[in-house]
Amino acid sequence: MSRNAKINTVLLLIVAALAVLPLALGLGDDEEEPFAGADAQAETAITEIKPDYEPWFSPLYEPPSGEVESALFALQAALGAGVLAYYFGLRKGRKQGAEQARAEQAHAETRAESSGEREPVVADGGRAETEQV
Repeated sequence: MSRNAKINTVLLLIVAALAVLPLALGLGDDEEEPFAGADAQAETAITEIKPDYEPWFSPLYEPPSGEVESALFALQAALGAGVLAYYFGLRKGRKQGAEQARAEQAHAETRAESSGEREPVVADGGRAETEQV
């Protein structure tokens, strides 16, 4: 198993533990809504401290149900993950392309030196006319 595979396995186990441990240990069992979001918990804390508190503004869009709100949140997370995956894939592809171009250039130079020919390489990666030495 390669070093990267070991690191990925350990990270996957840590993520699984973070997801399962709160459920297994019964964290939040004493609360009415054990896994409510931070916004709901903050609202509860504020109303306990100051019952007559009025929010400064209201949401632009209030989803009709909790399920729709969860679906919109999941869609937002999926779109964000897709943008990040595209960006990192693009970076990796460019890096691999540059490495492949360098390897091909080195191979062509080695082949030209061994055959006695000289192949000048243009800066943009194209090849100039082949010269005989």
